[in-house]
Amino acid sequence: MDFTLPVDLVVFLVGTFSAAFVTGLAGFAFGMVAAGIWLHVLTPLQTTTLVLAYALLVQGYAVWKLRSTINLRRLLPFVIGSAIGIPGGIAALKLVPATYLRTGVGVLLILHSVYSLLRPKLPEIKQAGSAGDAGVGFLNGLLGGSTGLGGILPTIWCGLRGWTRDEQRAVFQPTAVATFLMSLLAIGGVGLVAPDAVRLFLLGVPALIAGTLLGWALYGKLDDASFRKIVLVLLLVSGLLLFAMGL
Repeated sequence: MDFTLPVDLVVFLVGTFSAAFVTGLAGFAFGMVAAGIWLHVLTPLQTTTLVLAYALLVQGYAVWKLRSTINLRRLLPFVIGSAIGIPGGIAALKLVPATYLRTGVGVLLILHSVYSLLRPKLPEIKQAGSAGDAGVGFLNGLLGGSTGLGGILPTIWCGLRGWTRDEQRAVFQPTAVATFLMSLLAIGGVGLVAPDAVRLFLLGVPALIAGTLLGWALYGKLDDASFRKIVLVLLLVSGLLLFAMGL
């Protein structure tokens, strides 16, 4: 997409900066924040491609820090399941109308935000086993390939598995990075990465770096609970706007 109005470029850069800032500060939600803003001015394909590319950079560092706690035996079912699901997600990206994807992302944002704000106590699923993990990985691949939001489902699932915080992060963050990488390679392999997406990527890199650095600089200086609620409220608003656009 060629930006026809300066405001379109501003919206794109604001979305890039905001998503990087939130991820640098809170360690999550790059794709949701970015998609909630970008889909107002970018196509679903551009949004998916850029979310994958940027999130891979931002989250890759976190995985490097977690490398000593990663349990490959626990991680592999999620990664293998995601790899199987990604082609289906990419097929949906090519076949499903942009309005439907926009509405779907909006609903996802609303559900995730409301769920996280209410934080109901759900039963733990400790006995799900590798088959259950692989199933969640498959659904994650479908979602990641079609929207670039890989990592959301494993994040929720790991919490239900009853694992400690460190154990959860050592699963869902590497799963997200693997999903981002595989999805990006698959999209490029079928020729869906258009030159304009590369140009947008380069335009947004300074905003990405600035947002990430500012987020890390402020990390730990704000009350975690209050900041988390602010982020979730913003995600909820973005989801409602996207849902309204699809009606």
